[in-house]
Amino acid sequence: MEIRNVAVIAHVDHGKTTLVDGFLKQSKTFRDNEVYMDQELILDSNDQERERGITILAKNTAISYKGVKINIIDTPGHADFGGEVERTLNMAEGAILVIDAQEGPMPQTKFVLKKAFELGLKIIVVINKIDKKNADLKKTINNMYDLFLDMAQTDEQLEFPVYYALGRDGKSWKEIPDDFNQSADLSPILEAIIEYIPALEKNDEKPFQMLVSALDYDSF
Repeated sequence: MEIRNVAVIAHVDHGKTTLVDGFLKQSKTFRDNEVYMDQELILDSNDQERERGITILAKNTAISYKGVKINIIDTPGHADFGGEVERTLNMAEGAILVIDAQEGPMPQTKFVLKKAFELGLKIIVVINKIDKKNADLKKTINNMYDLFLDMAQTDEQLEFPVYYALGRDGKSWKEIPDDFNQSADLSPILEAIIEYIPALEKNDEKPFQMLVSALDYDSF
């Protein structure tokens, strides 16, 4: 089975974890009768994360799409946990950069994009929350391209796909939709992961190796 390792990166509250929830639900990672299917922020299970409403610890989950295993790493968006982002990006070959349609690129957007570029990760951009009342998509898109022009280290890094999403509703499009209520899902982004993110290079002949990036415990 082919494998894609992709990190989801963004400024805090731009919708990373909600987008990952959408991937989990669409891929039927949970059965329809499981409580998680109706729960938001499935991966934010840590007590502090539930209390503060933000992702603190990077977490890995996996889905299967068209015979490809996609390992998804949900990273913190808050600047206080930038070190956690740096450690976990080493495990990915690509990244989904989520940008709020109203706020546009923010300080942590620049930080995580810089780290992704330094590691040579392939980038997929998702403009999220496009139904916000005060969203200025044209301005956000222009600011996003300006950010890439300022930070890209190679010409290749200036070539990336852009998608538009309502992560909360599990919808995405390759073009800005005329009607946000039209039927859609997250397939366009999943297709982009398979097409643009390099497959994991593995050698079954070599000895086992494992990179430990974080430790946690359960008091149960």
